[in-house]
Amino acid sequence: AGATGLTMSPLLDHTAPDIMKIITLREGKERSLLRRHPWVFQGSIAKGGADAGETVRVQAHDGKFLAWAAFSPSSQIRVRAWSFDEAERIDAAFFQQRVQEAVALRQRLAIDSDGIRLIHGEADGLPGLIVDQYGDLLSAQFLSAGMERWKDVIADALVAVTGCPYLYERSDSGVRGLEGLEPIKGWLRHPETADGSRRSTEVTIHENGWKLTLDVAEGHKTGYYLDQRDSRGLFAKLVRQFKCKTVLNCYSYTGGFSVAALEGGATDVTSVDSSGPALARASAHVTLNGYEASAHTALDADVNGSLRAFIKEGRTFDAIVLDPPKFAPSAAHADRASRAYKDINRLAFKLLNPGGLLLTFSCSGGIGGELFHKIVAGAGMDAGVDGYLLKRLEATPDHPTTITFPEGEYLKGLVIVRK
Repeated sequence: AGATGLTMSPLLDHTAPDIMKIITLREGKERSLLRRHPWVFQGSIAKGGADAGETVRVQAHDGKFLAWAAFSPSSQIRVRAWSFDEAERIDAAFFQQRVQEAVALRQRLAIDSDGIRLIHGEADGLPGLIVDQYGDLLSAQFLSAGMERWKDVIADALVAVTGCPYLYERSDSGVRGLEGLEPIKGWLRHPETADGSRRSTEVTIHENGWKLTLDVAEGHKTGYYLDQRDSRGLFAKLVRQFKCKTVLNCYSYTGGFSVAALEGGATDVTSVDSSGPALARASAHVTLNGYEASAHTALDADVNGSLRAFIKEGRTFDAIVLDPPKFAPSAAHADRASRAYKDINRLAFKLLNPGGLLLTFSCSGGIGGELFHKIVAGAGMDAGVDGYLLKRLEATPDHPTTITFPEGEYLKGLVIVRK
C-alpha cells in the first residue's frame, strides 16, 4: 500500500517486463493511436493476446511503442488505451490520479446541482467507467474488461477523492455482454452504522431550483439522466418566454421536462412513457415541487401510438419534447433509426401549434448532428411544416467530449419554433 492507502496488484503492473503481454498492430493500423484515439478494433491486430482486462503494451508493426491499454478478448473493441506515455505506470496511483483530475474538472465547472457526472469514460481517460454523484452517494457503471479488473482500486479511489462514503454499482447494462462480462448490481462501498442500518438507494437531488428523486438501484443508467440538466432549465425559460400553456413531454421518464414546463407557467402538461413506475415518480415530482396535480397527466402508453391518437383526436400543443431512447447504438443501425426519428418528429410537427416549440433529441452515437438535422428537416417537409432553428443543444459540460474522441458527442438536440 502506498501513501494513498490503495493497494496495487503486481500482476497488473506493467513495470514487470518479463510478464508483459504485447499486442502488435497490422501495418498502417497505428494511425488512430498516434492521433490518441483510445480504441483498437479486432481487425487491426496482427498478433498478441492477454487475459480479460489485463494491461498490455500496444506496438506498431515495427515494434514502436504506441500505448498501454486494457485487453478485451471478447469485444470487437479489442484494446482500450490507458496511456500514450511509455514511461507511465498503470497502477493504483495512476487510477487515483485520473479520478482526481476528473473530479477537479467538475469542481471548476461550478455546477449548481448535487447531481453531477464525475467520470465520463474515455473523455476522462477511463474507458468504460461512468460515475455519477447524487448527494453523498456515488453510482457507477463498470462497462469494460479493464474497468472490471481494476474495480476495487477504482472504488477505493472514488471514495477517497470525493469523500462520498456510499458507492452503488449499476453494471447491469447490456454493453457488458459485449465484453464477456455478466451484469452486476449492488453496493460496492457501504459503511456500516453502529445500529446496523443501511442507507436507502433513494436520493433527492436539486437542479434548476427543483427537487427530483431517484433510486440508484432501479432507475435507468445510474439512476437519472443528468446530461439533460441544462436543457431542462432552458425549456422552463422558453415555455415562459413563448407563453406555452399546453405541453407534451414524450419519453418523459420521471418528468424532468414536465416539471420544467410547469415552472415555465404551463397549465396542462402531459407526460407519455411506457414505464408505470417512472410515470408515478413524474407525478410525485409535480407535487413535490409545489405544482397542482391537476395540471399534469401521466399517460402509460407507446409514444408513437399516442402521437397518432392525438392527431386523430384533433389535439394540439404549444410545446413538445421528444427525448427518445437510443434508436441507433452504432452507425450500422443508422438507417433504421433515421426512419424512427423522422416518424416521431413528423407526427410532432403535425401536433404543434403555429408559434409553438419543439425540443427534439437524439442520444444515438450512430446519428451525427448533421444527419439528425437532416432527419428533422425531412420530417418537417413531410408534415408540411417549416420552423426556425432557435438553438442546438448538447449534453451538460460534466459530460465532456474530447478533441481526440469525437464519438463521445452522443447527445444532440434542436430547439425549433414552428412558423
